[in-house]
Amino acid sequence: MKILFFGTPDFAAVSLRAVAGTGEDIVGVITQPDRPKGRGYTLFPSPVKAEALSLGIPVFTPERVRGDEFAKTLGELDPDLILVVAYGKILPENVLSYPRFGCVNAHASLLPKYRGAAPIQRAIMAGERETGVTAMYMDAGLDTGDIILTRKVKIEDGDDFEAVHDKLAEAGADALRAVIAGIKAGTLTRTKQPEKGASYAHKIEDCDMRLDFSHDAASLSCRIRALSPVPAAYTTLPDGRRLRVYASVPDAGPHAEAVPGTVISVSGGRIGVACGSGTIYLTEVQPEGKRRMSAADFINGRGISPGGVLGGK
Repeated sequence: MKILFFGTPDFAAVSLRAVAGTGEDIVGVITQPDRPKGRGYTLFPSPVKAEALSLGIPVFTPERVRGDEFAKTLGELDPDLILVVAYGKILPENVLSYPRFGCVNAHASLLPKYRGAAPIQRAIMAGERETGVTAMYMDAGLDTGDIILTRKVKIEDGDDFEAVHDKLAEAGADALRAVIAGIKAGTLTRTKQPEKGASYAHKIEDCDMRLDFSHDAASLSCRIRALSPVPAAYTTLPDGRRLRVYASVPDAGPHAEAVPGTVISVSGGRIGVACGSGTIYLTEVQPEGKRRMSAADFINGRGISPGGVLGGK
C-alpha cells in the first residue's frame, strides 16, 4: 500500500515514525517549508521533515497544495492512502478525493468535541479529565469527517500541555497503525459524527495567555497547565514587567479579604495570589528578561513581596 503522509510538528513526527514501522511504502512526506528561527533567522526544517530525512523518505515542502503544480506531484506519487497529522493547511478536494483508500486524519480530541486548531490546550483549560485521538475520514469540513476509531487518554491532575501532548502523540501513532491494519484486513467501519456536543477549539491568542485573577483558582490553574511550557501563561508584576507562569497549585478555600491579583503570601517556596474565588500558588515562573526559575528563587531574589498586585494594566 502506497502511503503519502502530511504533517509538520513533533506530534506528527511520532506518527510518521510509527507508520514507517509498519513496513508499508511511504512514497513521500508533505510538510511545511523550512522556517527561520532565532536571532540569526536560520532556516530550520519541521520535525516531520527531519524525521522523514532520517528514515530516507522523500520530502516535499510546497507553499501551496492547491493548483496544478501540486496536482502533478500527487499524480506522480500516486498514493493509495493519505494520512494527515497536524499538517497545518486545509487540503483541497482534488487531494481529498485522490487515494482509493481515502484521506485519514488523526485529530487530537474525542470528536466532535474540540474541532479545530488547539484541541489539547482547550481540553486542559476546560478541566477535562479525559481526551484522546480520533482517526477519521477527511471531508471538506473542519474535522467533521466520519469517525473510524478513537484512542482515549487520561488527563491527570498534574498534566500540563507537554505531558498530554506526548500521551496523545503516542495514541495518534497507535490509531494510525490500527487504521492501516484495518484497511488491509477490510474491517474498518465509519460512523457519522454527531453535531450534538460539537465544539470548536480556537487557536491560542494573547488574551488566552494573560491571567485574570478575578477568575477562580481552579480554572486559572487549568489555564496555566494548558499553556505550559509553550506559549506560557503570564501576568504582570507591580512594576509592569511581564511574569510568565509555568506551574501552580490551586486552593479553593477562602483567603483573607484581598483584591484579586494581590500577593497574599511568599512562603514555602510559593507565591500565593488572591483570586476571585480561592488562592492560586505560583510555583514556577520566568521574570521578563531572565531564565525560568522556581518561585522560591524568585522570592529569594526579592522579585516579589506580599501586598503587591499582579495583573495591573
